[in-house]
Amino acid sequence: MSLTCVCRVARHSPADRAGVRVGETLTHINDKPIVDVLDYKFHAYDTRLTLTLQDSAGKVRHLRVVKHEGEDLGLEFETYLMDRARCCANNCIFCFVDQLPPNMRQTLYFKDDDARLSFLMGNYITLTNLTDREVQRIIDLRVSPVNISVHTTDRELRAMMLGHKNAGRGIDIMERFARADITMNCQIVACPGINDGPALDKSLADLAAMYPAVNSVSVVPVGVTKFREGLYPLRPYTKEQAEALVDQVERFAAAHKEKTGTSLVWCSDEFYLIAGRDLPDEDYFEEFTQLDNGVGMLRLLMSEFDRALDLLDGEEMEGTTPFSIATGVSAAPFLAKLVERAKAKCPKVDGRVYAIENDFFGHTVVVAGLVTGGDLIAQLRGKELGQRLLIPASMLRSGERVFLDDVSVDDVERELGVRVITVPQDGYDLCDAVFGIDPVDAGTAPMSEDEYYRYNPGTR
Repeated sequence: MSLTCVCRVARHSPADRAGVRVGETLTHINDKPIVDVLDYKFHAYDTRLTLTLQDSAGKVRHLRVVKHEGEDLGLEFETYLMDRARCCANNCIFCFVDQLPPNMRQTLYFKDDDARLSFLMGNYITLTNLTDREVQRIIDLRVSPVNISVHTTDRELRAMMLGHKNAGRGIDIMERFARADITMNCQIVACPGINDGPALDKSLADLAAMYPAVNSVSVVPVGVTKFREGLYPLRPYTKEQAEALVDQVERFAAAHKEKTGTSLVWCSDEFYLIAGRDLPDEDYFEEFTQLDNGVGMLRLLMSEFDRALDLLDGEEMEGTTPFSIATGVSAAPFLAKLVERAKAKCPKVDGRVYAIENDFFGHTVVVAGLVTGGDLIAQLRGKELGQRLLIPASMLRSGERVFLDDVSVDDVERELGVRVITVPQDGYDLCDAVFGIDPVDAGTAPMSEDEYYRYNPGTR
């Protein structure tokens, strides 16, 4: 069956009113072939459409549709993409998926590298599996913005880092996008001694030359787990190396801002933590364009929390009960400060923060989103947890109440004897949770796949 075959027609939708039937294949809109979701969304935008449909016997018919501009037709297909997701063709020296332990769920080992997911879901792509036809389609359909994992603009170095002989072509594609005014947000996963130093200077200069088409650049440190046997030798950044890189990026950003009004490039929060530096003020991050990659995430969380505290009234502060927060090693000191601010506002607040060491992946992994249920249970058993255990929603996989190690939220509650409340990455939601204001338990609505990677940069 074709993946553009209609699986469901929403009641009272434009497609329903026009008479589209389940089982028919949508082949064209206004005589334009429909290959996947990009074609579908682009060509279905207008108010007057002619749909070409084919039934299982091969009979073709045409239906006219009148709707509001931008209104969804109301059709559902076997997959969201109306196609199979494109898998990664690279063998990156820093790939996080290659560093996963064996015997986990198969879905965790799938590496996507799909331009359609980049546009629709915010995923980052390397461009190595795009054909010339697909590049031209992105330009013709004005698919923008596109999020690109650049890593380096040195073509030979990029081929080595991505393990793909044609990886250097990705820079040519970016230059082509820039000439066509396609907006690009870029990511550089920095690896010590490989693509930092002079190589990073070149990358930043080359990307700045494509401004304003290159809209933003994030520099994030490589994630290294204990499962690297047989892989390219990589080490995490040391404090001294991180300090040097932060200085390097900030110098470039300051010069670019003086010239254009925007910094263009930012280091992720994790680089500041490794370097032992204070996080920049909120204004430094401008529009928080690179929040998906952990750039300014902690600063925004703290600012939102403070603003939420200011909005609380006396009645709302009466609902607080003893609680605990479990998070990754890197975020724990910041959350502890927020709990202290809450206590200063309301002395009745009784909460403590626990930093969970990542025994599952290795202690070099310090982000909250990779904390497992097993580590939570092992390290919190016997601890004073209060009546509620707050955890970030990023610990759970998309659409599920389970952690990466298949331990469920129910398992954690049973083993620790405490109610678990998952909290979105939002300072207002965190403040509400601290004070017992939790009308929606995020544990019943885990974060989406794109949100998971947004709060766990470098893990795709």
